[in-house]
Amino acid sequence: MRQELQNAIERAHAALGEPGVWWTAGERLKIVQETRAVHACSLCRRRKQALLPHGVSGEHDAATDLASAAVEAIHRIVSDPGRLSESWYRRTTDSALSDEAYVELLSVVAITTALDTFGRARGAAERALPGTQSGEPTRRRPKRAKPGLGWMPMLAPADVGPEDPPLYACAGRSGGNVHLALSLVPEAMMQFWDLFEAMYLPQHAMRDFAREYRAIDHAQIEMLAARVAVHNQCHY
Repeated sequence: MRQELQNAIERAHAALGEPGVWWTAGERLKIVQETRAVHACSLCRRRKQALLPHGVSGEHDAATDLASAAVEAIHRIVSDPGRLSESWYRRTTDSALSDEAYVELLSVVAITTALDTFGRARGAAERALPGTQSGEPTRRRPKRAKPGLGWMPMLAPADVGPEDPPLYACAGRSGGNVHLALSLVPEAMMQFWDLFEAMYLPQHAMRDFAREYRAIDHAQIEMLAARVAVHNQCHY
């Protein structure tokens, strides 16, 4: 394995057990546990098979004591992302789950999914949870975050203040929609993209077709990415 990738995986795994901005370290690890438990949830299976997911009532087979709104968000994001809607998002965030908490939760779910999927592809056993680090969430919301193209407020590059983390400091993070998606919680955005770029390609390399950065070329990378996107119902 590339050393750069190994280092990124280790950093991402350790960070799951660190205090976040809106969730404690213990809560973040519960999000990891819940993410891993989704595939055994009978309600998620029934909803996945239904024409309309909200037409199937019941309770999730929760693996943790997280609030029901958090459990619902995790299970739907993992099991049926292609049919999430703004109305579902509004209902979920109106029931004891803030925009900021949702964004950090989404980042933890995405990182957990990436790490676990990569591990399975390598034939490795599921990694144990990292140790829990002490500390409390800062609960700091970027002052200049505002409504954008997505469902939650976002922090565009032009609105980043001196008190904000350098979420666009890496080359190529230009503030495209994919960058803005998690920008309401800059630390969560940075953790996701640090792993993503090591697993996939750094932003500046994606359109640098004169050079190949991986063992497979750009066309092969994009073929795999497109196939995985279809499988995961990603319509972006």
